[in-house]
Amino acid sequence: MKKLVSIALGMMLTVAMFAQLPDVKIKDLEGNSVDISKLSNNGKPIIISFWATWCKPCKAELNTIAEEYEDWVDETGVKMIAVSIDDARSTGRVEPYVNAQGWEYDVLLDPNGDLKRAMNVNNVPHTFLIDGKGKIVWDHNNYAAGDEEELYEEILKLTK
Repeated sequence: MKKLVSIALGMMLTVAMFAQLPDVKIKDLEGNSVDISKLSNNGKPIIISFWATWCKPCKAELNTIAEEYEDWVDETGVKMIAVSIDDARSTGRVEPYVNAQGWEYDVLLDPNGDLKRAMNVNNVPHTFLIDGKGKIVWDHNNYAAGDEEELYEEILKLTK
């Protein structure tokens, strides 16, 4: 019985890891609608990182990646999308924070948690790596210094 449960769990994880992006629409900072299922980067990888203005580890992760992001783009063509899960009460803090940090990422807003729920994000930071075909190939929950190096290694695997 344990073996059967292990096999079933392994199959579910494999399916989840190679899932397509969900058909959910959220908005960018200018209020334009963005269909997540249609995200593309000309066959290059995409990073989607869920964060919030009240989340210190989220901001640490995104600020650390920001230091390397230009080099990552030059080397791999990767695109970064930071998805704020700030709700209606704190969404107004997102754009000023992003502008103050000078992030070169695309920033999207998910105040109702539609994308968060669709991608089974239970806490932040939660980072996904999408391959050039739009499949989720890697994800990581939480952040500790050095996690960005693991992410970069995963990006390199997709670009070789």
